[in-house]
Amino acid sequence: MRLRHRDGQTVHLSYCTNVHAAEDLAGILEQLDTYAVPIRERLGTDVLGLGLWLAAPVAAGLASDVADRQRLRHELDVRGLEVVTLNGFPYQAFQAPVVKHAVYQPDWSTAQRLAYTLDLARVLADLLPAGAARGSVSTLPLAWRDPWNAGRAADCRHNLDELARSLALLDRQIRVAFEPEPGCVIENTVQAVELLAGVYTTRLGVCLAHLACSWEEPADALRHLADAGLPIVKVQVSAALASADPRADAAVLGEYVEPRFLHQTRGPQGLSTDDLDEALALPDGGDQPWRVHYHVPLHAPPVPPLQSTVGVLVDSLRLLVGGPEALCDHFDVETYTWHVLPPTSRPHGPAELAAGIASELYFARAQLTALGLTADQGVTS
Repeated sequence: MRLRHRDGQTVHLSYCTNVHAAEDLAGILEQLDTYAVPIRERLGTDVLGLGLWLAAPVAAGLASDVADRQRLRHELDVRGLEVVTLNGFPYQAFQAPVVKHAVYQPDWSTAQRLAYTLDLARVLADLLPAGAARGSVSTLPLAWRDPWNAGRAADCRHNLDELARSLALLDRQIRVAFEPEPGCVIENTVQAVELLAGVYTTRLGVCLAHLACSWEEPADALRHLADAGLPIVKVQVSAALASADPRADAAVLGEYVEPRFLHQTRGPQGLSTDDLDEALALPDGGDQPWRVHYHVPLHAPPVPPLQSTVGVLVDSLRLLVGGPEALCDHFDVETYTWHVLPPTSRPHGPAELAAGIASELYFARAQLTALGLTADQGVTS
């Protein structure tokens, strides 16, 4: 969906397709009909934005075959779908039975991560709508924190320099956004400023996604980035699971323990675990509020008495687009955890999942329009 900011800038709103398991071109085309088209119809919009996820093998195939890229672009066009952003964080098998730490491999110290990201950029350059100012690819925050040493840091820097050089050669402007995440080398905006200092900011920047999980105040985070000259290339629109009283909420929190994804848990007074079950096992872990890296639907509260961090999201949106200038133009709703929610909250079948994603997009669109954004001229949003 396309919205217009008061400064004249087009703001793109999409949903991330990493919630779907398809990892070949045929499967991706099938998911467009199963999910994306029904979502667009529910929202009553002429154009629906997708934050497309392409696993490494299909990205490589598309990057090497212009006919396949043209076919994908045509299939998007005839369905009223558009792509200005790709999710390049998961490499492949993101909806496998167990993902956990594997999502951080290969990392930015490797040639594989560089090649994958450049494949995505080349594909996106051909998928971009004619009127889009630029495209974006979000990616992991360099690496998981362990192991990390000076040698790997040097390899990362070399690959980032090569990434920027290669992006500058593309016909369309494609920017890559590093997404701070708990437990990684770059966990928050302070570390982003430190570890991305000196990158070519015309092509590289930051993807905001986990401010609440890191207990960052949105205003402080945006100030850190602005002072360092790091652009906010993309925003993953998401809300985390929260508990004000983890001791009392332990039984309900236990319903969110599941084997597929990591759910890093953080507290304001130093609590830091790599997964929710680890936090629940701590004898004194419940003495402070928790925020859990568990994406919950934007429009629907989690199982009571648990809460979500949607308030932090709304505050962030106000800072990003509520002023005289839009600080970011790519907003991607990313709830990839629909299939692992507690059974009472989980969608049953494709129609229910499409309805849930449409409700999230409706929520996000309502927040943006409340801040003064309007339908882009010529597009029903």
